[in-house]
Amino acid sequence: MAAQTARRCSGLVDRMMAYGSRGLARQSILEPLSASSTMPNDKSTATSGKFMQRRPYSGETTVTATLFPGDGIGPEIAVSVKEIFKAAQVPIEWEEHFVGKTVDPRTGSFLTWESMESVRRNGIGLKGPMATPIGKGHKSLNLTLRKELGLYANVRPCLSIPGYKTRYDNVDLVTIRENTEGEYSGLEHQVVKGVVESLKIITRQASLRVAEYAFHYAQTHGRKRVSAIHKANIMKKTDGLFLQCCREVAEKYPDILYEEVIIDNCCMMLVKNPSLFDVLCMPNLYGDIISDLCAGLIGGLGLTPSGNIGDNGLALMEAVHGTAPDIAGKNMANPTALLLSSVMMLQHLNMNDKADLIHKAILQTIAEGKYLTGDLGGKAGTTDYTKAVIDNLGSS
Repeated sequence: MAAQTARRCSGLVDRMMAYGSRGLARQSILEPLSASSTMPNDKSTATSGKFMQRRPYSGETTVTATLFPGDGIGPEIAVSVKEIFKAAQVPIEWEEHFVGKTVDPRTGSFLTWESMESVRRNGIGLKGPMATPIGKGHKSLNLTLRKELGLYANVRPCLSIPGYKTRYDNVDLVTIRENTEGEYSGLEHQVVKGVVESLKIITRQASLRVAEYAFHYAQTHGRKRVSAIHKANIMKKTDGLFLQCCREVAEKYPDILYEEVIIDNCCMMLVKNPSLFDVLCMPNLYGDIISDLCAGLIGGLGLTPSGNIGDNGLALMEAVHGTAPDIAGKNMANPTALLLSSVMMLQHLNMNDKADLIHKAILQTIAEGKYLTGDLGGKAGTTDYTKAVIDNLGSS
């Protein structure tokens, strides 16, 4: 424990002076956990073995994956993914499910029970943006998916894209967010008129689980540091428990540097110098905010992939941007985020050759700059961008 404490105390200040270029030999930032990876010792929690299991592709059969096209621009960008997968000869068969028009009493939301059973059965899925219908009593569609499917970790790689200019060209970090509790537990009520109360739930089980995932991710992806983001100086019980769990897990990974960073300081340092961070692990609300901040460092949510991870290899990748109803159906949508999320899906299935092929074609299309959508500073339509990626499949 003393060694870990010493490493934590080194903090951000020392690294600002000496960090420099990392030059680490890493696996792809989008690559999932290896099926053959093992925990560093036998002190793993009861849940740690579950997230190591995945559904590897054998190379002999077609894999069925659930597809939620979503709302607004969702169906258009989903078509882009399907066309590019077809051109790349990806052995994926899509099982599509759309958001219903009425509340399914079995789920309490507009998501049908059959759609969630599809993800459970297939073990893998891709989701476009979804909009929760306005009205009293409607559950968030995204929250419903996370809760019902047990998707406890949100993983969002943020990597600078060559050829697309932003303030920084060296962003290379991953946010890992606890996905099931915290302030998003949905426990709010009015105490008396004019006074409302919201409960923040932090449990040892959920905190250990996401911490185990974060450290294992770091270990298997060649990453050297995990930063636990918190506000335990104020919320001593809830965030204190989260930190205690992170410390316990850190003890089992002596080769991974561990530190604790207060969230407000974390935000400041991300804006000043994002290269100070590697893997960030945090409770739900902080992760929601920090992951969007990090997306802004590389160009926005339209360029950021995302994946939600559950037990036994269950994974639902998603585009985390909005439904953009103002441009829906106008051939103006940028499909990059959903495409990069589909690359995560392929890597999770161990279809690494196909993932690399599509990933390189996307990066080449953006770097060339000829067929960029309006949000990226270009004038191309969704179909133009899609065709450019397909054309680059042959040269990537």
